[in-house]
Amino acid sequence: MNRIFRRSYIMYVFALAFLFGLILLFFTMGVNSDDWVVKEYNKHLYSKGELIAAGTITDRYGVILAQTVDGERKFAEDKKVREATLHVVGDTGGFIATGVHSAMKSNLTGYSLLNGVYKLKRDGAGNDVQLSIDSRLCVTAMEALGNYQGTIGVYNYKTGEIYCAVSLPTYDVYNKPEDIATDKTDKYDGIYLNRFFSGVYTPGSTFKIVTACSAIENIIDINQRYFTCNGAWYNKAGSVVKCNGVHGTVNFDQALQQSCNSAFAAIAAELGNENMQKTAEECGFNSRVMVDNIKCATSRYNVKDAAQIDRAWSGIGQYTTLANPCHMATLMGAIANRSGFTPAPTLIKGKTTSKIDYMGSVPAKRLDDMLRANVEGYYGDNHFPNLQMCGKTGTAQVADDKPHTWFVGYSQRADMPLAIVVVCENSGDYGINIALPIAGTVMQKAYELYVLAYADLGSEG
Repeated sequence: MNRIFRRSYIMYVFALAFLFGLILLFFTMGVNSDDWVVKEYNKHLYSKGELIAAGTITDRYGVILAQTVDGERKFAEDKKVREATLHVVGDTGGFIATGVHSAMKSNLTGYSLLNGVYKLKRDGAGNDVQLSIDSRLCVTAMEALGNYQGTIGVYNYKTGEIYCAVSLPTYDVYNKPEDIATDKTDKYDGIYLNRFFSGVYTPGSTFKIVTACSAIENIIDINQRYFTCNGAWYNKAGSVVKCNGVHGTVNFDQALQQSCNSAFAAIAAELGNENMQKTAEECGFNSRVMVDNIKCATSRYNVKDAAQIDRAWSGIGQYTTLANPCHMATLMGAIANRSGFTPAPTLIKGKTTSKIDYMGSVPAKRLDDMLRANVEGYYGDNHFPNLQMCGKTGTAQVADDKPHTWFVGYSQRADMPLAIVVVCENSGDYGINIALPIAGTVMQKAYELYVLAYADLGSEG
């Protein structure tokens, strides 16, 4: 009797183990099957390692960016469009990991858990994808960057749609440089990276927006404060943060407008590590922004154990601080909305996304007013005609190299709710002389495309 019981027990154990294995198999298939199906060994999708079978990719106005024709992947007819949209569309060999051809491969090929790639085999094409980007604006951005390596991103802070995500250097998929792998001149440095999604840079004075946010939240009388700038800020130990000028006595608003390092070093020093760390993390640092299923690089900020002088440097966007351009675009959106909220960014036209919560409405409204005053009263509205622009430049010092230059900002126009980020790597000079005019060129093009053209259409009935 005991022998029968033991045998029955063993059978039950085997049955349970089999059932567990079956459940694990189906779970693993459900989670990973889309990745398995779109691997390069699937001959329904690939030929010689190149994706050949997928749906059509278009921009927001229906311009074809990639499609399959007679078993071959074809790209946009215009060479400039191919170059300007390369990092968003991606290549067929999978070198550009954040491009649509790689990041949205399952959707493009029409794969489903129930039917696999049956639709692809039946119709010869997968699912079409209409992107939110405007190829015309992307070309303008690429041309505006000129010979600078860097990135430009344009983001709709009401819908979350990304209108532009240009990254340089780039190339034409029909004429890929043969010396990318062997080049030693750095002209192809990071050529497969979409810098808007995957780049991180020292933010320089654009981070003063975060320091200002912390001051608004934690220093009760910050709006009544005055700061004296004699060209540098010194702490009691004699350590120094040099300023970019001698600004004399300035109030809080003037300190941001003139990008006074002395004032913002003093503010960061007063705020303390805990307040600065808390505000930076509320504003999205040390968290990852997702664009659909694309993981952006994480902006970094850490002064938890920093000395006062290091915290002072961090308050002007130096020290170990790093910022991701896409994250900075969404931060601009939270301020532009005057609520502290902004929609998560997306590359898909018309897609509804969740909200990102960065800050309260009080600091958002105050920062909106301050960033508008920056352009209106300091940079000059002549750089951004008719746009009601808000923004901040940045000149980020980089060890043993020329500084990066930044512009982050947005239009307050209700009919043009667009934020822009410009980063020019190792460009030298100041953000006001390099990144700001580039931003002006791109935003002016957006104004022509989305405001003037729309008005013209309206007038024609």
